[in-house]
Amino acid sequence: MKENVLDVLMYLFENYIDDDTELEPDREQLQNLLLDAGFPVAEIHKAFDWLENLASQDPSLKDLRTDSALRVYTDREMGRMDAQSRGFLLFLEQNGVLDPSTRELVISRVMDLDSEEIGLDELKWITLMVLFNQPGQEAAYTWLENMMFDHPPEYLH
Repeated sequence: MKENVLDVLMYLFENYIDDDTELEPDREQLQNLLLDAGFPVAEIHKAFDWLENLASQDPSLKDLRTDSALRVYTDREMGRMDAQSRGFLLFLEQNGVLDPSTRELVISRVMDLDSEEIGLDELKWITLMVLFNQPGQEAAYTWLENMMFDHPPEYLH
């Protein structure tokens, strides 16, 4: 049985949210589909709450300007995201995929999960979900999606 909120979110995103079909199931239909897939009711409710919080982001984040500032993580944030995950966020920001406000939204969404530690793969999924839900972030979303699923070849040096 699947018991993690992030598992529910990833399943939703892969199967229903990012789908190009014209029929979009409502919350009750999605809940029934998730129950049929074996997810516990409590985790389904937490996933819907997480998505609602994503949709109602803090308006103060929109005008966050820290072009030359260095993001210092709290102990709690460092406990949740390892150095590789934090480095990936920095990489995305330095390459223009994330701006300071979307970075903060990603961090907020990570901290809102009840997982002990979020690995790099999970962070990529969370970032993809955040970008998908942000107007004007279509190019960044596509770039990250291509990076995640096209599996560029690794070059040996």
